[in-house]
Amino acid sequence: MILSILAMAFREIRRHKMRSALTTLGIVIGVGSVVALVTVGEASSAKVRADMAAMGNNLLQVFPGSARRGPVRTLARPFQEEDALAIRREVGSLALVAPLATHSGVAVAGNSNHFTNVWGTTEDYVEARGFRIGRGRVFRDSEQGVAVCVLGNTVRDKLFGDRDPIGESVRIGSLSCQVIGTLQAKGANAWGSDQDDFILMPLRTVQRRLKGSRDVNSILVSVSRESAIPRVKSQIESLMRERRKIRPGQEADFFVHDMKEVAEAMQEVTGTMTALLGTIAAVSLLVGGIGIMNIMLVSVTERTREIGIRMAIGATAGEVLLQFLMEAVVLSLLGGLGGVLFGLAASLGMSAALGLPPVFVPWIIGVAFVFAAAVGVFFGFFPARKAAMLHPIEALRHE
Repeated sequence: MILSILAMAFREIRRHKMRSALTTLGIVIGVGSVVALVTVGEASSAKVRADMAAMGNNLLQVFPGSARRGPVRTLARPFQEEDALAIRREVGSLALVAPLATHSGVAVAGNSNHFTNVWGTTEDYVEARGFRIGRGRVFRDSEQGVAVCVLGNTVRDKLFGDRDPIGESVRIGSLSCQVIGTLQAKGANAWGSDQDDFILMPLRTVQRRLKGSRDVNSILVSVSRESAIPRVKSQIESLMRERRKIRPGQEADFFVHDMKEVAEAMQEVTGTMTALLGTIAAVSLLVGGIGIMNIMLVSVTERTREIGIRMAIGATAGEVLLQFLMEAVVLSLLGGLGGVLFGLAASLGMSAALGLPPVFVPWIIGVAFVFAAAVGVFFGFFPARKAAMLHPIEALRHE
């Protein structure tokens, strides 16, 4: 019986192709919008995870903050290289520690120039941040104070183009340094910042010959395993409070960033926005459902005499109800199929336009079909019940 009712449902849909197509359009748009937005949201989360992983493994970043002096908040004093050495010496479960002294200026090579950042650090920085050497090598700890440098991919491209920069000189201010290596490109991070627009130099070279001070602007810490991050963070905070003579209960003039927490916060924001946009898009499913109800009511009116004939020859009210309910569900499922195809195509286009990785989310397709079927049952029940409640004699008299 179910197969015969299903065949009748497809027959009625084929008899009114244009009307059926327009009826399912609301479902197509609703399901397609939900699939596209959820897929793009998952792609955004995947990009955040990839960008965080590209920044390095299990990273903590220690920055000077601001300190309150009475009613006034002032900039805290910077770190010193000894602070990084103390962290390396006294905190366990560490893989790498790299102090960072930052400077910015115009880098000049031949007739080319480019404003960029100069980061003075140690050789551990490259490994901690997960950079790969393109050509040449990284400076060694024995070269602290020597005028050598490693170029990020953007700086290499701006200053040298397709030429090999190894052995060439780059001038920053009054300091001329020899290029001993280049780094492979990483591209933009989750905030849209170029991760390759910098020059690496030995820490003491930047301190003595560019900044004129022994200040360290931040300390990068790579933890040996993820499970140890909370403990390491707590130990670093305790150590730095002791070294900076901050009393218990007094506000710290530094802060420790856990990059994993930053990534989780960004993913939470992305997930919330995806859920919000998906909910808004799902409203169009209601519009599509109302369209199905309207067309099914028209269909019941048009086929009143047919319903009377079926009941007169023995069809039960339940069979009539099932027939019209099946038609509504088939219309919804066809709209759901079209919506899934539309949504997947739209998500690929949106991901390409936004520079996101293509992501396939299997569960959203199942959810889309379930919702489409639910819309068909919910909005198709009232017209189907109306058809089933018709009196056979009155239905036969209908013109």
